Amino acid sequence: MKRVVFDKTVFETSERARPVLVAVVVTCNRFSQLKTTLTQLLNSPTMTLSHVVVVNNGSHDGTREWLDTVDDPRLDAIHLEDNIGGAGGFALGMRRAFETHHADWAVVMDDDARPFDGTLEAFLSEPRNDATAYGAAVYFPDGQICEMNRPSMNPFWHPRVFLRTLMKQRDGYHIPYSAYDHNDRRAIDMTSFVGFFVSKRIVQAVGYPDPNLFLYGDDVLYTMGVRRQGFEMRFDPHLKFEHDCSTFSTDERRRFRPLWKVYYSYRNGLKMYHSAAGPLFWLLVPVLTLKWSLATKRYGAEHKRYRRLMWHAISDAIRAKTDRSHNSIVAIAQDGGSPTKT
Repeated sequence: MKRVVFDKTVFETSERARPVLVAVVVTCNRFSQLKTTLTQLLNSPTMTLSHVVVVNNGSHDGTREWLDTVDDPRLDAIHLEDNIGGAGGFALGMRRAFETHHADWAVVMDDDARPFDGTLEAFLSEPRNDATAYGAAVYFPDGQICEMNRPSMNPFWHPRVFLRTLMKQRDGYHIPYSAYDHNDRRAIDMTSFVGFFVSKRIVQAVGYPDPNLFLYGDDVLYTMGVRRQGFEMRFDPHLKFEHDCSTFSTDERRRFRPLWKVYYSYRNGLKMYHSAAGPLFWLLVPVLTLKWSLATKRYGAEHKRYRRLMWHAISDAIRAKTDRSHNSIVAIAQDGGSPTKT
């Protein structure tokens, strides 16, 4: 047994015939989705999946009561009184996976996402380089590719990708749809926390996601950090996940529901642009501000609340502030209340 100390964290490692894989799931008031996901995960044999860490973000829909009835020693349910967001949940869950359950690898996912049958076994069925993180191929339940989980390259790091982005916009820097049908593992710079496989070695070097981000962008910022530390990331089309998600009220109008999500999307979005673009970020700020301002008309009677959230998000992002409380953001979204820190 060897003890490795990193950033005040003690990791214990030992020789094992097969890597220890631990799943991390974050949930908040989506009992039916979580039940489907957890059932799917616990159907995996112990030799494939050692533990499942579920971070329950203050759910009040029966989630806690149901989790307490699940009779499987692999389940590690962490019940929180308050919602610390997806970012806080992933940081806490990943820490538990590596420090308590001594994972060699963690695979993270939302409560409305789950691996296809055989995906976890496919990951473990061959040697994996622990200096490489892996992103899954994520699909909607109807079999269509889930656009919000399509991995990508950072166009500001790759001149050819940058030029392609100028011509094709989103399709210029995201991996092509054809990559989902091929056998090769394509290099990527950014991916989501739906079917993200990360090793102990990488976490020792990079640390955990930033819990202050709360929601949105924590995955992109974290995976860019993985690349900055010199590790590789690969999209593996054989690692298939389903994501039964809905963020916008309609696909056509793209209105955030609930409204408070506007703040996190825009604040963290700007942080992502800053991380990706470096000094060029300051050229993007006015462009994005104009784009988001034009979206005001989509919110009808809520347009004043929308604009307040937008301006607070832009201001906080520019000042690199992430200490505004979730309760204060919800208050702004509900009645335009004071954005004080609480």
